[in-house]
Amino acid sequence: MAWGSSFILMKKGMIAFDYVQVGALRVFLSFLILLPFAIKNLKFLSKKNIGYIIATGVFGNLIPSILFTFAKTEVTSSLAGILNSLAPFFVLVIGVAFFGNRPSVSQYIGIFIGFLGAFWLMTNGNITSIGNINIYVLMIVLATVMYGVNSNLVMYRLQNLTGVQIASLSFLFTGPFAGIILGFTDLKAPMLSPNFWPSLMAILVLATFGSVLSLFVYYNLIHRAGTVFASSATYVVPFFALIWGVLDGEMIYSLHIYCLLIILVGVYLSSLRRKGQK
Repeated sequence: MAWGSSFILMKKGMIAFDYVQVGALRVFLSFLILLPFAIKNLKFLSKKNIGYIIATGVFGNLIPSILFTFAKTEVTSSLAGILNSLAPFFVLVIGVAFFGNRPSVSQYIGIFIGFLGAFWLMTNGNITSIGNINIYVLMIVLATVMYGVNSNLVMYRLQNLTGVQIASLSFLFTGPFAGIILGFTDLKAPMLSPNFWPSLMAILVLATFGSVLSLFVYYNLIHRAGTVFASSATYVVPFFALIWGVLDGEMIYSLHIYCLLIILVGVYLSSLRRKGQK
């Protein structure tokens, strides 16, 4: 539910803040929350893993946080939640391309079906025209590609670290950079907004539950159950995102429902693992 509510929290944060500020502030607040853990876990940093930890912070948190908020300037919370369910496909694709993962026939079929549903959404129902691709929808797809990279790094390159260690150390590197980005924005405008405190609280909740706690659980689940199974937890995300969207007065169109069903069929097929596959 924490992931499903992330999109509506972004929306509430963007009432007073712009999309760059929401994305950067989310990462910076997560860094502050995790700083005591990061200091404690500094002893686990090494020349062998530091590059992968930094990459995890960049691809798993910093860039996706801004891509999602940029997309949210034009995309509803419901649609963002539906597109987020593409993450398992890119976990599998990145695993095959760079980490020697071998998919089954059903997983290949699932990837094709899932991409079909996503492409239908990206072209607003006109699947025959690449020129109709929605750039904001594409940004969310790009963010899920980065989630795929991140999940495989955690599984295959950081398997000796716990979820708390990976999350805290990755934010240790990306958090200060997010703070620098935030410093170059105009913070006077949101501070003068009557919605400053509600928006700030929404971003704080987003950082605490949508980033910190969710990553603790997700990274540990990857190590215990594998990347494909862990990423398939995104099954629940679009449903909670749809619920929050409806409660906030967003319009849900039949195209969204059709594409969600297509994507979830693809996710199910892609989650059917070979024996011994992670």
